[in-house]
Amino acid sequence: MSNANGTKIADIKINTDNLYREESFTDLTFATIRRLTPVKIDGSADESREAIFTGMTQLMSPNGPIPVQCIIEGAKDLSEAAAKLPDAIEKTVQAMIAEAKEMERQESSRIVIP
Repeated sequence: MSNANGTKIADIKINTDNLYREESFTDLTFATIRRLTPVKIDGSADESREAIFTGMTQLMSPNGPIPVQCIIEGAKDLSEAAAKLPDAIEKTVQAMIAEAKEMERQESSRIVIP
């Protein structure tokens, strides 16, 4: 068996120098924050690397919910991640809108030959 990239399953190797423990925190209303804590191969914390925080939410549109996921840059702990989440979501949404507008512009400029 192989995946879409043509890599055989037997060829897949886990990068043991880049392992993370994942924890999720949610307010059960609007958002979820994930903390990815770097760990060593034995599962102990890897103090030489910083934790990564990501945020997730859904925006409602006329076509249904749109999932939004972002990296919360510069957060050192959960409190900072929660404070920075709204700006990170806004930045990601603005980038999504810009990308959609660019795709629309490119599509409208295509020449259609019957």
